[in-house]
Amino acid sequence: MKEITAKEVEQLLQNGNSLNIIDVREVEEVASGKIPGAVNIPLGLLEFRMNELSKEKEYIIVCRSGGRSARATQFLESYGYNVTNMTGGMLAWEGPVE
Repeated sequence: MKEITAKEVEQLLQNGNSLNIIDVREVEEVASGKIPGAVNIPLGLLEFRMNELSKEKEYIIVCRSGGRSARATQFLESYGYNVTNMTGGMLAWEGPVE
């Protein structure tokens, strides 16, 4: 499983990179703030909504601490998606939130 740190994601965004970020936290968790531009697909709905994702794109998967995003990353990887887990999750995120 590929991994990236919250700091590396923040630096990529600061450098103007366009990232596809999927936040797998529950809706009420995301209400307290998410990485700007991240799309919320709660982990429990991922298998029903993965048709919204493209196997041609690369995705960074985020949750609160990195556990759920690791499960989501493994799940999507098993279906051939190009995904990377953000270690530490939003607890490690120091960048802006929306």
